[in-house]
Amino acid sequence: MIGEISRISYDPDRKFWLKPRFITWFFFGSDVFAFIIQSTGGSMTITEDTKVSGRWICVVGLAVQLVFLLAFTLIAITVLRNPLYKVTKGPKDDDERVAKRRVMWVILGTTALLYMRSIYRLIEFVDGYGGKIYSAEWAFYVFDFVPIFLMFLIYIVFFIGYNFPRYGVSGSSIALC
Repeated sequence: MIGEISRISYDPDRKFWLKPRFITWFFFGSDVFAFIIQSTGGSMTITEDTKVSGRWICVVGLAVQLVFLLAFTLIAITVLRNPLYKVTKGPKDDDERVAKRRVMWVILGTTALLYMRSIYRLIEFVDGYGGKIYSAEWAFYVFDFVPIFLMFLIYIVFFIGYNFPRYGVSGSSIALC
């Protein structure tokens, strides 16, 4: 969504340091990169010979994911604070400024929940399969299920789809980059 906000706000005459295409592909690529590291480590945990090293490779993958999530958060805060970045006014918004604030707080709120879940997953892997965190069912519900459930709830209650152009619909003048 940050890439879409950048795309909506993009003006070639102004010097944006966040290019729309870069944002989208950077974070897509970082997710794939972190996933490959985690899945490599996970596949190594199957055999007894590589179980320990596989677990630590998973930990590295989770840490890489946290670093990229932090970068996303910093960029989202930049977009929130910079008046050059705009979103479309939705039916429940008084003006574009209110719309942007609502959209960005939804993004930042759900990112914070995702960060909390990712930290839990990192600690769970460091603790190991036989550890206290892995065997505590309540921790799974509180730190894994609840954040995901709240993210879904936030996106349902504060639906932000109206704040972005619908491509292929007549009247939408913004073209894909």
